[in-house]
Amino acid sequence: MTVKIEHAAIYYSDLEAARSFYEKYFHARSAKMYRNEKTGFCSYFLAFDDGARLEIMSKESIINKRSADSLGFAHIAFSLGSSDAVDSLTERLKNDGFTVISCPRTTGDGYYESCIEDAEGNRIELTV
Repeated sequence: MTVKIEHAAIYYSDLEAARSFYEKYFHARSAKMYRNEKTGFCSYFLAFDDGARLEIMSKESIINKRSADSLGFAHIAFSLGSSDAVDSLTERLKNDGFTVISCPRTTGDGYYESCIEDAEGNRIELTV
């Protein structure tokens, strides 16, 4: 049996802003919005060049109870292919007003990475 992660999913309060963020900075391609009028649930599947997919979702009944250091989802990491790409996108996101949690650096376990927050405080790791 071969196992691979089919997709990951994140709830957002502003689904359209989240979709624009991933399209603008990570070249995601969005499928058509799915909407369930009965439950108030909406989602987009975003596809990336390597075949990975991210589902971004919203639901009227979800209340934002986010904490940066809590159990559950910690971050999503995007491999950009080079340290120059990590440096460049980190600077671009910073200049566009996003919070940089950690500047580009080599971590103790050997990764070259930075970490930013998207507009809703989700941690996004940029790595080689």
